[in-house]
Amino acid sequence: MDKKLVIIPTYNEIENAENIIRAVLGLEGEYSILIIDDGSPDGTAGVVKKLMTEFPERLYLLERSGKLGLGTAYITGFRWALENGYDYVFEMDADFSHAPSDLPRLYAACKEGADMAVGSRYKDGVSVVNWPIGRILMSYFASVYVRKTLGVKLFDSTAGFVCYSRKVLETIDLDNIRMKGYGFQIEMKYTAISLGFKLAEVPVIFVNRKEGTSKMSGGIFGEAFWGVIKLRFRKIRPKGAK
Repeated sequence: MDKKLVIIPTYNEIENAENIIRAVLGLEGEYSILIIDDGSPDGTAGVVKKLMTEFPERLYLLERSGKLGLGTAYITGFRWALENGYDYVFEMDADFSHAPSDLPRLYAACKEGADMAVGSRYKDGVSVVNWPIGRILMSYFASVYVRKTLGVKLFDSTAGFVCYSRKVLETIDLDNIRMKGYGFQIEMKYTAISLGFKLAEVPVIFVNRKEGTSKMSGGIFGEAFWGVIKLRFRKIRPKGAK
């Protein structure tokens, strides 16, 4: 059976931590979880540590000293996953905006031929629940901007619900991934496409969080806007290439 790891970055997710862990570990298919907590002052890491005794060898925790950025959290998780022999690695939010029940659908898309599967909010129209209209428009047109600027056929380039095959993460030069906020999602997808990997978009319904607070900020969108322009002129090379 393939080894599957779900990476979930957290910062002040005490309301969601136990429920999301139980939901993912309750799925068929033997998923494991790596929580990467950026020094949450609300005690998120403590909740995870208690559950680790209940789920030994399936639930893991890496604690960092502070808010170091979404991108660096995932890259830390990718390295850990590769070192520990996982075949498929997932990105997922802690707040149930990504349905755990959709994880097997992303995995299936990779098993059916994709190198990387993206849980897409915009593949079949707009599938977003309980977001303010301004937030929907900003997210939707961000993907339109990426499509036009980078020339990639992705409907949801900023999606944070993703399944990577091991070979994608082994080939990408993770040291050269530069964006730290939500632009990281764009950069990873564009890099994978530029290296010749096949991406599949799997339609999902995105539901705005019910518990906790959003970590979005204006600076995150600013980084993504200018970062996309820089990506357009960057030469993408696989790890180890000169």
